Amino acid sequence: MRAPRGVAGLPRPFWVLWAGTLINRLGTMVQPFLALYLTRTRHLSLTGTGAVLTIWGLGSLASQPVAGVLADRVGRRATLAGGTLLSAAAMLVLAYSRGLAAISVVVFVLGLSLDAYRPASSAIVADLVAPAERPRAYGLLFWAINLGFSAAVLAGGWLATHAAHWLFIVDALTSAVFGVLVWREVPETRSVDADARAGRLRDVVHDPLMLAFLVITLGYAVVYLQSYLGLPLAMRRSGLPPSAYGLAIAVNGVLIVILQPFIAARLGRWERSRVLALGIGWVGLGFGLTALASSTLAYAATVATWTLGEIITASVALAIVADLAPAHLRGRYNGVYGLAWALASLLAPMLGTRLLAINRGVLWVVCAAVCAAAGIWQFALGGTYRRRATSVVVSQRRPQG
Repeated sequence: MRAPRGVAGLPRPFWVLWAGTLINRLGTMVQPFLALYLTRTRHLSLTGTGAVLTIWGLGSLASQPVAGVLADRVGRRATLAGGTLLSAAAMLVLAYSRGLAAISVVVFVLGLSLDAYRPASSAIVADLVAPAERPRAYGLLFWAINLGFSAAVLAGGWLATHAAHWLFIVDALTSAVFGVLVWREVPETRSVDADARAGRLRDVVHDPLMLAFLVITLGYAVVYLQSYLGLPLAMRRSGLPPSAYGLAIAVNGVLIVILQPFIAARLGRWERSRVLALGIGWVGLGFGLTALASSTLAYAATVATWTLGEIITASVALAIVADLAPAHLRGRYNGVYGLAWALASLLAPMLGTRLLAINRGVLWVVCAAVCAAAGIWQFALGGTYRRRATSVVVSQRRPQG
């Protein structure tokens, strides 16, 4: 009996990475409920809690570029396992930390380590999987992340109310399992000639095509993050209760779990840059339609619309990064790509709230315009992307002298 098209043909180490990612995300309980924990259990003020969350953000901002360099220099497996084990230790320390100063130090370490696995994980996929299969592989990882996180939020909500210290224990345990699983079962995929072809982080930002892609990513990410920032505020201004936002955003998780494996399995046959342009434009359409919504059902319909675009972009974007990156710089390229998302997480709240303060519809019109511009630019760069991807494949096949 043949395996389904969505899962067949990928190497065993990829499935180990996939399983570890799912386990890790099943335990993602501290971050969604950290603000609640700090105010209710540790009795920090709102100002103190805001300061701690800002420190977390600063750690996250440095996390992925640093991890990307380590993935290229030290190795993918060591960076991934080390980051997850460090975050597990930081989780446990945070559970018993008291006072603003101590909590701030631990939270910075946690912000630095929690997403350090991402550049290494993305580089491992690029090292293991053939270019035509990468959209499917990255899409399946995205599916695992959402599948695990959906369950984690449900369980974490109960624990945050009844046994808050177990948030940290479960999160630490699943992070440690992920790290040990990768260390034991995933081989080091960093090329043997990587030391002889040393690169620098600035090589990435001096790549004009990658720089253009980062700007496009930044614009898209600022829009996408309004799903967690601008959308609940807009629904509140429409007179809807918080539960309405929960129902609307749940549509996102449900559709990803149902549709992601089937859509990702079919994306490899299409030209990546055009597919990504379509996905970005579709997300812009969904957010633009939010300006017309006023009921829970209408908001849920807009969420369903932009979720389809999100599924497409999540599968293809990392495949484009892999196409652009020389093999010995894959960690750095993925680290800088992650930095674009970290920057967006700092910009999105400021821009979203200010635009929403002008008028409820202004934010969503601007979101649609930003995605339209990003999608058109992405489409226009399609020919250049194809030539670059071909040249990278040729150079990687050429024997090193």
